Amino acid sequence: MSTIDYPLAKIRAIVFDVDGVLSGTTVPLHPSGEPMRTVNIKDGYAIQLAVKRGLHIGIITGGRTEAVRKRFEALGVPDIYMGSAVKIHDYRDFRDKHGLLDEEILYMGDDVPDLEVLGACGLPCCPHDAAPEVRAVARYISHCDGGFGCGRDVVEQVLKARGEWMVGDAFGW
Repeated sequence: MSTIDYPLAKIRAIVFDVDGVLSGTTVPLHPSGEPMRTVNIKDGYAIQLAVKRGLHIGIITGGRTEAVRKRFEALGVPDIYMGSAVKIHDYRDFRDKHGLLDEEILYMGDDVPDLEVLGACGLPCCPHDAAPEVRAVARYISHCDGGFGCGRDVVEQVLKARGEWMVGDAFGW
């Protein structure tokens, strides 16, 4: 049973921030100055399964690291917005590109740059360790911290509500 108080079967798209959501809030720096991120394998499994199940999955990040693009392209995510200075613009582009209504979109963000999108989408979500301003507007706060399974948490609940978890081709990558 879902712990999210929202009609999850109406969700047709899930959009994620990266830093602080799909990666942890502490980012080691490579000697070149490039940020090095860790990712959660269970988040990745859930995201690729959501893509297979026909959900529109998007990434909107202020980051510009090519490794981030490669990671999510490898999971089948077609909509990756890098270097997003004002995320609401990319959110609207994603929404309009797929002919979605705001109430059909779950967005997960963790910090101040995500607030406009969290206010626009139908289901604003955040990791457990999100900024207080974000927690105040989130309709669902995951029990997981950013980079430690919060992506899997929301994807799994949506797919279960749609009857699409652990069926068919769910048992492989």
